[in-house]
Amino acid sequence: MNFLIFLSATFISYLLTIPTITLAKKFHLVTDSKTRNHPAHTHVGIIPRAGGLPIYLSILFTSLIFLPISKIIFGILIASFFLIILGLFDDAYDLSPYLRFVANILISALVIAFGLGIPYISNPFGGVIRLDFWQIPLNFFGVHYIWVVADLLAIIWLTWSTNMINWSKGIDGQLPGFVAITAIFLGLLSNRFTSHDISAQSVTILSFIVAGAYLGFLPFNYYPQKIMPGYGGGALAGFLLGILSILSFGKVGTAILILSIPTIDAIYTMIRRLKKGQSPFRADWGHFHHRLMEIGWGKRRIAMFYWLISLILGVASLFLKGIEKLVAFVMIGVMLLAFIFIIEKMKKRRI
Repeated sequence: MNFLIFLSATFISYLLTIPTITLAKKFHLVTDSKTRNHPAHTHVGIIPRAGGLPIYLSILFTSLIFLPISKIIFGILIASFFLIILGLFDDAYDLSPYLRFVANILISALVIAFGLGIPYISNPFGGVIRLDFWQIPLNFFGVHYIWVVADLLAIIWLTWSTNMINWSKGIDGQLPGFVAITAIFLGLLSNRFTSHDISAQSVTILSFIVAGAYLGFLPFNYYPQKIMPGYGGGALAGFLLGILSILSFGKVGTAILILSIPTIDAIYTMIRRLKKGQSPFRADWGHFHHRLMEIGWGKRRIAMFYWLISLILGVASLFLKGIEKLVAFVMIGVMLLAFIFIIEKMKKRRI
């Protein structure tokens, strides 16, 4: 059944991407490398944006068909809709990164208001760390409780994952491949847990829907890309992966492990920009995929590298325990930073 749902999401996404390419060109939702300068872009020519639209519609339609629409599922679909609208406006007008960041926080808070939260996280040294100890009752159409620490951390996590994943979409086919792989493993792991007022089976189904929607988009985004994910496609990927990791209680650490390269790249990028006195929100050339291009790697090779690492770490996540995941993440971080340092030294010597 899950495989059928996965194929349905893939098929719908694939079909809807075709007219989206035409509509994006018609309404000038495109990136022209000659007129729309962006320091982080690696493409040339005129490429349609708005890739997040068919991905979201695939998730929406498949969810309405196969998922029981609980309060949380409804909140996820509504919040994702606003994120896609934000993405389409950005595709058309290149919105300020500060405006997008504020919108990310509000959208994350919106889905939290529908009942999503992080009541506890797994302790890598054993047991769990409770986050639901501080509750504030709210009398609004009945008594509701705000979990102050749990909800605040959930908003921070979703805002972080939304932006972190969005930064790793600079290469053709890079993003939809590793997002699909990550969603599949989060779906497999969710079978071990129950969470919130949504069943483990519903979390698994949602995970496979997300994976299928991004996989269906991949053929059009793979090199040479015919359409870009745009801000909507990239931000939605991070937002949904962050949500899936929350719904499978304790799987935030697992998501961080599988997404080690985008996570470490995002941390390094923010530190690098701040060190140079630049805003951490301002795009530039310097992400890990840019470094790989500088040493001669082609776009297909870079995309497949991201997929392969995500697959290896996904398999590892099925067997590694708490502290082992932490050790694995640290080791990957050290190796990645060492590699970036070597590339930087090679560049300086050539200069």
